[in-house]
Amino acid sequence: MTGTPVTSSPNVTPALCRGLRLNSRGLPLLRGGPRHKAGVTVLLMALLGACSASQPIPQATSTPTNLEAAAIEAGIVADPANTDPTGLYTRDRDRICVVPSATAFRIGIYVDYGDTYYCSGQGEATRAGETLHVELANAPGCNFDARFEGDRIVVPGRLPDACQKACSSRASLAGLSVERMSDSPSEAGALRDGRGRMLCAAGK
Repeated sequence: MTGTPVTSSPNVTPALCRGLRLNSRGLPLLRGGPRHKAGVTVLLMALLGACSASQPIPQATSTPTNLEAAAIEAGIVADPANTDPTGLYTRDRDRICVVPSATAFRIGIYVDYGDTYYCSGQGEATRAGETLHVELANAPGCNFDARFEGDRIVVPGRLPDACQKACSSRASLAGLSVERMSDSPSEAGALRDGRGRMLCAAGK
């Protein structure tokens, strides 16, 4: 019927949903007048509802793009295209550090499986939109494109065989996914692996 609102959930992206869950707790701190806060609140609730829908129905409109753009503009989620990747990223005992260098970024990766199983790598990363091209200096030939999602870095599930040079037997960097814990260059630069080696220090 003409004028009937669309009730199916917009097919928002996984990255947007992760950003919403991370930032929704900051909703009471939103700045602006009552009308602005009310508008942002409605937008946030609509997006969270879309993220929780189990079977979103594709639509022929540009609603997902508009919703994501509105969420970025309102400051609810970070825009990966305009976000500095500098910082310390963690998940359990796994770590990635990213700090600026003269040409791009220094990057260090430490994966701790416990016992004697681990990976430790350091090298350089260059940014191209939502892609971090990584080249590990201590594992020549270990070059890959990680996905940068604003506050998250995801390493591909398949990596060159050369990446095994950075790992002990039965350990792997493949599929590593870490969330940003800090955007401080000094905290990122202080990261050490299990043997005490600094992974993002100057000159690495």
